[in-house]
Amino acid sequence: MPILVIAEHDNQNLKAATLNTVTAALKLGADVHVLIAGAGCAAAAQAAAKVAGVTKVLVADAAHYEAQGAENVAELVKGLARDYSHVLAPASSAGKNMLPRVAAQLDVAQISDIVGIEAADTFVRPIYAGNALATVRSADPIKVITVRSTAFEAAGEGGAAAVEAIPAAADLGLSALVGREITKSARPELGAARIIVSGGRGVGSGENYHALLEPLADKLGAALGASRAAVDAGYVPNDYQVGQTGKIVAPQLYIAVGISGAIQHLAGMKDSKVIVAINKDPEAPIFQVADYGLVGDLFELVPALAQAA
Repeated sequence: MPILVIAEHDNQNLKAATLNTVTAALKLGADVHVLIAGAGCAAAAQAAAKVAGVTKVLVADAAHYEAQGAENVAELVKGLARDYSHVLAPASSAGKNMLPRVAAQLDVAQISDIVGIEAADTFVRPIYAGNALATVRSADPIKVITVRSTAFEAAGEGGAAAVEAIPAAADLGLSALVGREITKSARPELGAARIIVSGGRGVGSGENYHALLEPLADKLGAALGASRAAVDAGYVPNDYQVGQTGKIVAPQLYIAVGISGAIQHLAGMKDSKVIVAINKDPEAPIFQVADYGLVGDLFELVPALAQAA
């Protein structure tokens, strides 16, 4: 049976996490279908059709999918799922909101946040904030899975999948989008950035955070992140947060400034390819996972790095 991937998109472009989820789906079988549920989403459907390995794109274009609310999308997926052996979505806020509803309605156990695939019914997922990996086997007839995007490479282009329009499911009317407050930035999006500069409680204040880290991030073309402690202290908004209760990232380079390395934070960034830690405490836990460590005053070291970059 084919595998279904629920795409994340803005009705024009695919979100990067969808490409990683397609790669995971291809490890389960060669017949991968992608569902685009939206309004005026033809451009997103065409983008999905070009993804390597995708054999079919299903398009449900209706006004009540414009905001891609979890209730309405789950109702659509529930009706399609019987024709698939596996249903996959990124382990993002949207995927975590929508896919458990599908699993409950299908009366199957969801397998969350997988980082590895050993067989069609056997998966690897982190537990205990990433300190251990569990191998789980599912006997359910339909496997409902969220995929940690940082654990799989993004699928490339080169596909030429067929695009098929499908009827929309009913509008359940259980929720409505009232408004959006979108943060606009010239910097890369945190979840997809190749370089991330993150600050913790050690930077001292929101003013220090911006004054110290923004010049370095601008020089490196990096996204800005933060620890939970910095977010809780009000230095930056919570969409900057990296960690178990924030964003899970795995950039090529992660620079941790004034971050002690609490397990909550490490769970969100320890898969980064190269980790650089700057902290005045040589015993800080962050140095246990860092590839390079600078022990010293961050108020001197960070400006020097920015100047040298």
